[in-house]
Amino acid sequence: MTTQNQQAGKRKPGTPGAFSRWMQQKANARVNRKIRRGRGSFMGMDVLILHTVGHRSGQPRQTPVAWFDDGEGAWLIVASGGGSLHPDWYVNLMGHSDQASIELPGRDAVPVTPHVLDGADRERAWQRITAAQPRIAKYQSKSDREYPVIRLTLR
Repeated sequence: MTTQNQQAGKRKPGTPGAFSRWMQQKANARVNRKIRRGRGSFMGMDVLILHTVGHRSGQPRQTPVAWFDDGEGAWLIVASGGGSLHPDWYVNLMGHSDQASIELPGRDAVPVTPHVLDGADRERAWQRITAAQPRIAKYQSKSDREYPVIRLTLR
């Protein structure tokens, strides 16, 4: 069943339009190429390529995301993306968590298991993340949802 907004060709509030999605795809492809060539930073943040499977489509997806070291064999990522909805990569990651992998700069993809942090674990990780990148706290302050923090560990 279609909603009235879908019938009129409008998008849901809090989601990007077609031009924004196109620009994001082009930017993501460019950052992915940089990561694969061994350059793993963007706008002052370390980035990796997150491999997921589309929650609805079942198609492979590759998204550059900022990451933060959480000790040997673990990486922290924040599902921000702005707006009132979680980014697509987060929905895909949680929908097919058994198929997730990451590429670090200049390396092959390795399988990982995502764990959404909560309570004291989330708070400790959040403090580390926002100390390293204060802009993430600023983004969070403008959102009506709490950004999930995900720990990725090797499978």
